[in-house]
Amino acid sequence: MRLQRVRKLILALCDIFVINLSFILALVFRFGFNVPGELIELYKMFVIPITLIYVLFFKLFNLYNSLWSYAGIDEVITIATANVLCNLIILGINIILPDYLPYSVIIFSGILITMFTMAFRLAFRFYRQFTILKNKVDKVDFKRVLIVGAGYAGINLLKDIERNPHYCYQPIGFIDDNPFKKNKLISGIKVLGCSDDIKAITDMYEIDLIILAIPSLGEELRGKLLKICSETGCEVKTMPGVWELLKDRSYINQVRGINLKDILGREPVKLDNEGIEEYITNQRVMVTGGGGSIGSELCRQIISFKPRELIILDIYENNAYNLQNELLRKHPGLNLTVLIASVRDRKRLEKIFEEYRPSVVFHAAAHKHVPLMETSPGEAIKNNVMGTLNTAECADKYGVNRFVLISTDKAVNPTNVMGASKRICEMIIQSINTKSRTEFVAVRFGNVLGSNGSVIPLFENQIQEGGPVTVTHKDITRYFMLIPEAAQLVLQAGAYAKGGEIFVLDMGSPVRIYDMAEDIIRLSGYEPHKDIKIQVTGLRPGEKLYEELLMDEEGLKNTDHEKIFIGKPGEFDFHEVKRQINELLDVVAFGTKEQIKDKVAEVVPTYYREDRDNYSAVEENYSLKEITDKKSYLLNRM
Repeated sequence: MRLQRVRKLILALCDIFVINLSFILALVFRFGFNVPGELIELYKMFVIPITLIYVLFFKLFNLYNSLWSYAGIDEVITIATANVLCNLIILGINIILPDYLPYSVIIFSGILITMFTMAFRLAFRFYRQFTILKNKVDKVDFKRVLIVGAGYAGINLLKDIERNPHYCYQPIGFIDDNPFKKNKLISGIKVLGCSDDIKAITDMYEIDLIILAIPSLGEELRGKLLKICSETGCEVKTMPGVWELLKDRSYINQVRGINLKDILGREPVKLDNEGIEEYITNQRVMVTGGGGSIGSELCRQIISFKPRELIILDIYENNAYNLQNELLRKHPGLNLTVLIASVRDRKRLEKIFEEYRPSVVFHAAAHKHVPLMETSPGEAIKNNVMGTLNTAECADKYGVNRFVLISTDKAVNPTNVMGASKRICEMIIQSINTKSRTEFVAVRFGNVLGSNGSVIPLFENQIQEGGPVTVTHKDITRYFMLIPEAAQLVLQAGAYAKGGEIFVLDMGSPVRIYDMAEDIIRLSGYEPHKDIKIQVTGLRPGEKLYEELLMDEEGLKNTDHEKIFIGKPGEFDFHEVKRQINELLDVVAFGTKEQIKDKVAEVVPTYYREDRDNYSAVEENYSLKEITDKKSYLLNRM
């Protein structure tokens, strides 16, 4: 702050010197070195008011606040306008006064003042440009930049790059699909070709970095352009959309690396807000697992529909605490309750439901990591299955209007315990719906990019460490969705609920993970298999080559939303499902991992275990009756 005041004072002193020098030169130009004594005395009398008028107007026009190192045509116009107005005012005063300076002296002095003040300020810009040119010659570490998009954003990005030499970017040319711009110069930089020429141009001009500078570009077209850019071997960055740019007028600061949304290249989800408002606005809404990736995003989006109260329930206090701070900071008037509790604890759940009486429950609490649940199958059953049963029965008992289970594509023909446990959760929802006034539904979708443990952050970390990037199988494919996209569609599916449905979200086309790894490496500026290796590690226990979103027997119906479909409700008896779950919980408590998986296979006929033949005959003959006997024996000893 003190430095700024000193800078303004120096500029003002320089202006005072220039103003007076200009008047003296104007007098000398008009009369030579024989200036009449009375004019010198008249000038001495007027010098202070004239100087004050100029300095005051320069201050009003913010000529002491501008960064003249970055001056452009706007600043030149401002200087000229301020000087012309001052000159006209002084001419007007000169006419009124009985004793006056010659008009020629005032006009010529005004011209000189304009020239001097403009030259003095633009000298900062010229010096800076000279420094940039010198740096371009002296420094070999400047990245050669190709800007895709020669529109308003691209031109302003170019200006920002030129104003910020510390970024070490050297603009080489533009790419634009407008044929009238080809070979034209824009701010001294040539439009080299169209998007089809990107590969050839990057090779010809030895480009290091490509910046996509078309904020208005749709996500699908952006994805196609990024695909072209990824094949060049250059580092690729992009600018955000128009609405993000409006928050910050600095273009160079908004240039960022490629994110998950760019890679998927999908258009934003459109919601039927009225349908969502009908069941959320002014209601008590509970989100179990509210601190997790999906749960926390659900909470963020639920807030926009103005619930009477948002109840976040989670067992992990750190996530819940961080989310609480975030929501209250952004929404100070929010009626928020954060509860630390486990969905496994039935008594605790009963007290919570009895006290808070939620109208809508989004059940997102679950263990989700496939390999971890293969080695700890009992935890998957206790948390996912027992937790869902507890929460669903409490919802039924305490009159919840709508219950939405967050499910997964891994529940379809599951090959792992996690997927099978979620299929049992779906069975609970579909069976309890037949006897309850609560509308129970499930929403099924695939992998969520950006969630804890998802594949892209893993790839990015591996690339930063120099590789290798690990992929479990060269042909493995997955459906992907962004966290906000998934949360929005979950809310929308809840609006269509009538009870018993499994809503299936359109995840787009499945993505080959190996191709995704190659694209991310290229977009990071490296060459796959050369700079960064890709290592195939083999499928993990319970991992499929591909995922399915719909079971064969379910069928598929459209909804009013193009990305949401309804699977045919399954026919399950709640008492039978609950009996099977209780038996399964006995096995969890008293059996082995293999016996847990065997029992899961009894409950979920579509559960397929590739490792089934590896178990010994001893394990095979260890029956449910023996487990029951063991349970009775241990209970009697307690």
